[in-house]
Amino acid sequence: MALERKFKGFSEEELKSMPLEKFAQIVNARARRSILRLKPESAFFKLVNKVRKLKAENKLNKPIKTHAREAVCIPEWLGLKFLVYNGKEWKEVQVTLEKLGRRLGEFSFTTKEVKHSGPGVGATRGSKFIPLK
Repeated sequence: MALERKFKGFSEEELKSMPLEKFAQIVNARARRSILRLKPESAFFKLVNKVRKLKAENKLNKPIKTHAREAVCIPEWLGLKFLVYNGKEWKEVQVTLEKLGRRLGEFSFTTKEVKHSGPGVGATRGSKFIPLK
C-alpha cells in the first residue's frame, strides 16, 4: 500500500482543482501576499497567463523559459518544467508538491559554491620560500 502524498492535508487532485485564492489561504504570508496582489504588469502574472495559454493549446511538451524568479509555484503548475534564468544560464525546475508556495528562484541558484585549491605564490608569508615547479 503506497502512501498518498499530500500538501498541508490536500491531495494532488484537490490542489489542481483549487482556485488560486483558496490556495493562497493555505500557504505562508509572503506567498499569499504575492498571489493575492497579482497585477497585469508583473512578470508573475504574465507567466501565469502564458502557462494557461500553453495548457489550452496543449503545447507543454518542453520546459517553459522564464526570468520570473519571484513567481510562486502554484498548483496549476504541478508536474510542469520551467527553465529559470539565474543570470548566466537556464536551470531546470520541475514543480512538485514540495515546491508549492515557494519561489522559482529558490531552485535556481545565482552563485556557485567556491572551491579553492591550495594557496598561490605570495598568498602567505610562508609561500614566499616555496620553490616554483
